[in-house]
Amino acid sequence: MQLPFFEDITIENEDFGQKPFTRGEYEQCRFIQCNFSATDLSNCRFIDCIFEGCNLSNAKISQTAFRDVKFSQCKMLGLHFDTCQAYGVSFSFENCILNHSSFYGTAIKKTIFRNCQLLETDYTGADLSGALFDNCNLFRATFENTNLEKADFTTATDYTIDPTLNKIKKARFGVMGLAGLLTRYDIIIQ
Repeated sequence: MQLPFFEDITIENEDFGQKPFTRGEYEQCRFIQCNFSATDLSNCRFIDCIFEGCNLSNAKISQTAFRDVKFSQCKMLGLHFDTCQAYGVSFSFENCILNHSSFYGTAIKKTIFRNCQLLETDYTGADLSGALFDNCNLFRATFENTNLEKADFTTATDYTIDPTLNKIKKARFGVMGLAGLLTRYDIIIQ
């Protein structure tokens, strides 16, 4: 079944909790101040799209394609990025709240997270090599068997990363965050 195709359109102030969202392929589209909370976006394709000030909390994104998608000032609680289409996935997040989301096993190299809240986010088994966590709060985020090689945590806060359970070669960390790398040793840092 071929999905409807939408190109270069702007959808603004729509509440898809009140009206159905048209599943389709969206290319170079902008979604501004839209409510997608608990909306089923499964099997949609978003290519070169921008989501600004949207609420995507608990949206269903099973087999959804995100290619070169930018999320800005979005609320994105509990999203399961581990269920979206893996091929070609690429996105960036700026000023977003992604608490309780899952990136389990995803290959999202060089992803940019800027000024984001990532509380209790799951990165288990993910490939985040070259990713940037600029001014992000990672309180209780899970990193286990995660590839963090060349990732930049210089300005990130509240992370706990066990170097023995993750690949961290050439990753960058700020002095203030070093305690998060030593948690497993139960030592006191002053």
